[in-house]
Amino acid sequence: MVITALFISCLIASNVIAVKIIAFGPVFLPAAIFVFPVSYIFGDVLTEVYGYRWARRVIWLAFACNVLFVVFIWIARELPAAPFWTGQAAYEAILGYTPRLLAASFCGYLAGEFTNSFILARMKIMTRGRWLWMRTIGSTFAGQGLDSVLFITIAFAGTPSFLPVIILYHWLAKTAIEAVATPLTYAIVNFLKKRESIDTYDYDTNFNPFLVTR
Repeated sequence: MVITALFISCLIASNVIAVKIIAFGPVFLPAAIFVFPVSYIFGDVLTEVYGYRWARRVIWLAFACNVLFVVFIWIARELPAAPFWTGQAAYEAILGYTPRLLAASFCGYLAGEFTNSFILARMKIMTRGRWLWMRTIGSTFAGQGLDSVLFITIAFAGTPSFLPVIILYHWLAKTAIEAVATPLTYAIVNFLKKRESIDTYDYDTNFNPFLVTR
């Protein structure tokens, strides 16, 4: 439950703070670059300890929570503002998600998370549970890559803001954060496996991402 709460918190927080663009010299990235990869760490923990079935449920739960969050943001934006309140423009600038941006975010999230979880689960079987570092980094490399390609392309293709090199910046930065956080991943995984007395292998799992009730 705690891992699920942290996973969802990171996802929703990243969607809010992503509107701020930060600069590292000539490299420009959304502020969420430090938060969104953390959700992948918790996703790795869910798959590694509890298996793909539970990771799949949490991925869809987080998606539903994110949609609900966006709906509440939209309702609040549409409600009439008090005459003395002057923050409507700022509210819309920060939280006024466009349909295109939402579509990009949702598609990138689902494709990236399910790819990450699937690869991690399959690699665990292939390696017989060894080399966790290779499995977490490898699955993140694929998942974050797909997420970055879909999000940047859907959100910005055909606009002056679309620069293919930004996809590379996103991809490398997210994967690097996952690699740096490997000791933390090991610590959480080892603690939970010992605490829960569980270490799930998805030998007979149906990896269809839409089987949320099984």
